[in-house]
Amino acid sequence: MSIIDNIRNFAIIAHIDHGKSTIADRIIHKCGGLTEREMKAQVLDSMDIERERGITIKAQTVKLNYKSKSGKNYILNIIDTPGHVDFSYEVSRSLYACEGSILIVDSTQGVEAQTLANVYQALDINHEIIPVLNKIDLPASDLERTNKQIEDVIGIDTVNAVSCSGKTGEGIEEILEQIISRLPGPKGNPSENLKCLLVDSWYDTYLGVVILVRVINGKIKKNMKIKMLSSDQDHIVEKVGVFTPKAKDIDELNSGEIGFITTGIKVLSETKVGDTICDASKPKPEPLPGFKPSKPVVFCGLFPVDSSEYQKLKDGLAKLQLNDASFSFEAESSSALGLGFRCGFLGLLHLEIISERLEREFDVNLLTTTPGVVYKIYLNNGDIFDLQNPSSLPDPTLIKFIEEPWIKATVITPDQYLGSIIKLCQDKRGIQIDLTYSGNRAVLSYELPLNEVVFDFNDRIKSMTSGYASFDYEIIGHREGDLVKLGILVNSEPVDALAMMIHKDFAQKAGREVCEKLKDLIPRHNFMIPVQAAIGGKIIARETIKGFKKDVLTKIHGGGATDRKRKLLEKQKKGKARSKQFGRVEIPQEAFIGVLKINKDN
Repeated sequence: MSIIDNIRNFAIIAHIDHGKSTIADRIIHKCGGLTEREMKAQVLDSMDIERERGITIKAQTVKLNYKSKSGKNYILNIIDTPGHVDFSYEVSRSLYACEGSILIVDSTQGVEAQTLANVYQALDINHEIIPVLNKIDLPASDLERTNKQIEDVIGIDTVNAVSCSGKTGEGIEEILEQIISRLPGPKGNPSENLKCLLVDSWYDTYLGVVILVRVINGKIKKNMKIKMLSSDQDHIVEKVGVFTPKAKDIDELNSGEIGFITTGIKVLSETKVGDTICDASKPKPEPLPGFKPSKPVVFCGLFPVDSSEYQKLKDGLAKLQLNDASFSFEAESSSALGLGFRCGFLGLLHLEIISERLEREFDVNLLTTTPGVVYKIYLNNGDIFDLQNPSSLPDPTLIKFIEEPWIKATVITPDQYLGSIIKLCQDKRGIQIDLTYSGNRAVLSYELPLNEVVFDFNDRIKSMTSGYASFDYEIIGHREGDLVKLGILVNSEPVDALAMMIHKDFAQKAGREVCEKLKDLIPRHNFMIPVQAAIGGKIIARETIKGFKKDVLTKIHGGGATDRKRKLLEKQKKGKARSKQFGRVEIPQEAFIGVLKINKDN
């Protein structure tokens, strides 16, 4: 039996919080990857924020040696994947590097939305799937019901499903035996020319760019000259290694194996995820199919609260981008907020994680503008462009129509909450596609505009259903929408940071709410301040912040008082008009944050 037949490459997939990282911990421990002393919870979650929140953000790989009950030695390459919808691109590329998957389902919760999304990705690329029912140590665990759901909703046979507990370690050995007996070994030919897939890359302070590769054919060795097909550049391999989970240097990676290489590359953009790597001295092979690139879908402005921290923010964003190429940023300036950046993210959780890391790791106080999506603007002259920032929308007379991104959303919920979820989807301009049942759980499919979903949809579903419903989405393209730009004017000056794109039917309500909120949050000045919401040149809502009044008449007594009073009041009136003309309205930070919260509360 050749070495390649003893290799098993598999990914661990599941809905968020179903126990992927915990089971990965148990497998590592069982195979002796780490000693008892080195073990800690969520071994593979390297970032503090992952450990605190109990979520996986980056997919992580581990190579383990396992001696089966039959006495044969096997090499197991595990990839622990994220469970959250924002990081589904991490899942898709991890699956490409493997031949099989372990599907973990929480036996107390059953099948949830992200379970479906991830398992369908795995089935699309013909993965062999082993269902694993986790958390059997909990009293609420119901194996029969969960097995039935897996069969009904996903359509996978559960005859060989393994019951286990990530917490106690029960059933872990059975999982390992199933991996060996049911999952296929990698296909590949060690004697052919080198061909390998670039699965991931990240920046290391000491080594430069570290490249995670899956060798398809041939072998990759130290000091070998390799070529990246997409950039057509040659590099010398300086280091070859595997994660056990600690990084360990080796001489070569053979076909079927997953490991990392370093080549002295210093810039992350030179390594394109999904690229094909080959031997520079041999003829170029056919490139591998690669992956779909991850596209940012949510955009928002990040501004430092203190303008002196601008450089610090810029450096922080550049460093974060080294290890997370999926978010983009470009400089932007705002009359209200000063200098900052327009950033693109994969979703709201991704935005939250990046802004939290900036505040933690780089000590920058941030202000985040309202998240928005990318609209396609079709002009009368035939031009088409992408709009990220609502404040840069051209004059409405020049626009032929506007398209907005739509998604297909899958919501899985206990049927007692179905009514309120359907109402929420209808309020968000949704179109119902499908409704099926598995026992007492409804699987609901809707088409929704991304703009309506991006802010608080997931939170509202969770709160409506006491956390029992789950939500997943995929982007299905752009459609024409009746959208307008809602501008906010303070003292007749537009505040570009508060501009938003909104559906015409909701514009008036939103405008009124923003004006009311700003009236409470902007402090009074010496002069009267109008706060207005406008669509184009039309004012649709207004509030007035009254100015301070100084009593200039108190000291006037005696004859001719009326005339003197009138003169003083006239003088005061002129002074107020002048201060209104030249005075600047300071909009405090709390006002922006307060307006952002309106959207969340709706």
